[in-house]
Amino acid sequence: MPRLSEARDAAEPSSVEQVARHGRILDAAAQLAAEKDLERVQMHEVAKLAGVAIGTLYRYFPSKTHLFVAVMVDQIDQMADGFARRPRTFASPADGVYDLLLRANRALMRRPKLATAMIQSTASSNAATIPDVAKIDRHFEAMLLRSAGIVEPTVRDTTVIRLMVALWFGLIQSGLNGRASIPDTESDLRTACDLLLVDLSSSPGRG
Repeated sequence: MPRLSEARDAAEPSSVEQVARHGRILDAAAQLAAEKDLERVQMHEVAKLAGVAIGTLYRYFPSKTHLFVAVMVDQIDQMADGFARRPRTFASPADGVYDLLLRANRALMRRPKLATAMIQSTASSNAATIPDVAKIDRHFEAMLLRSAGIVEPTVRDTTVIRLMVALWFGLIQSGLNGRASIPDTESDLRTACDLLLVDLSSSPGRG
């Protein structure tokens, strides 16, 4: 098994068969992690459920952390696709961001064990050793900018969106750990959007 310190991303599938195999691995990992805690999810179980050899699994994902970081990327991309198919109109960019984060929040809380597995893996990852983790921030920030209606973000736009993502992850962790109720996390999310996003470049009154 490759060491965690090896800095490489999950292998990119390059054929139809590999894409299907890669997708089955991510789906299997998500299914197992939705049913039991991360430490109880075994790589051989993932391989068996996905219908791939254990060597194939490790070629794509050198460790369980690599795997669940990739699952997080996949889940974010699925959210983005789903939100894009159901566009909504909002009175302000802050409202658009809040709506997206609220829906993402509720989607994760429906499967708390999986959410915990993904967030634990992401929180313990360093981009120098697991390059895939940087995709989480990039993909999520891009999704929020789209929800705010921002095509050409300013430096301030990207800064406040980055802060919003960090704050949202903290709220999710508080909800999953039982330190805050779901209504409280949603209320805090609304307040954070109102305070942080008031000056986004696409806000009314700005060019």
